[in-house]
Amino acid sequence: MNEMDPSPRPAQDTKHLAVLSYPFLDARFSLRQLDDGQANGTALWLGAQCLSLYLPSLLSSPRTHHTHPRPAALDLGSGIGLTALALRSLGCDVLATDTEQVVSSVLRTNILNNPPPSTASPGAIQIRELDWTISPRDWDWSHPSAIASRSPRAHPSSADSHAITTAPNASLRPPFDLIVSSDTLYSPALVTPLLRTLHAVSTQSIAAGASRPPPVYLCIERRDSAVIDRALTEASTLWGFAVERVPHRKLAKAMAKGGVRWARDDWEGVELWKLVLKRSSFPESDLV
Repeated sequence: MNEMDPSPRPAQDTKHLAVLSYPFLDARFSLRQLDDGQANGTALWLGAQCLSLYLPSLLSSPRTHHTHPRPAALDLGSGIGLTALALRSLGCDVLATDTEQVVSSVLRTNILNNPPPSTASPGAIQIRELDWTISPRDWDWSHPSAIASRSPRAHPSSADSHAITTAPNASLRPPFDLIVSSDTLYSPALVTPLLRTLHAVSTQSIAAGASRPPPVYLCIERRDSAVIDRALTEASTLWGFAVERVPHRKLAKAMAKGGVRWARDDWEGVELWKLVLKRSSFPESDLV
């Protein structure tokens, strides 16, 4: 992917590139990626590409509700930062989260290397660790670098804090208006931690004054149907979410509007799902 590419190429065609010059609407992001097998989140994946292209139509909808001057979005498993950068360019304040390994290897660098244009009025991005395997009871939304972390580096120096938290305003925390996550359902071990995290943030947003739970948009690539089907079933039956797939035609239309017309085989397994916590599931009785 180079300066001459007018539209993004599928992620599987660019794994060999250390730096992507990535076009998004009127912007172009410089995205560093690693394909060293150390962590799934350090490279670009199809889900983030498709989700980022769906966001403009989602955020332009008159039905989109937000509780802040700007929509506040939480990106779970931000990876190399494409979705967070897309959300910021669309006017959202974004909390981009991932593990310490991903934050330190690619996410922080990519956010800092892509400042918003001075002539624009975009949102802001903050970067913090959020380890889903840690109980929500032990989260700390006020911590400058880590909401939940098992890393000994969760207490940075003041210089490090500036690099991790890139937005000038106070730390983003619930209530959120939107939760997004992509390419995060690939291992059975992640299903319960991710669903617990989605439930916790949804209920905490309600407790913080939101009039309705934030919609969750989960974009996945169906590599292991057993994992995906288990996650969607448990989201509904165990965690109280209303689960609905965004029609493929709507996703394809949004991608075409963004200038992407890939062959069907290039993204055949990608699905976009919308989850909304049902009112009967608002109590936080199971956040252990």
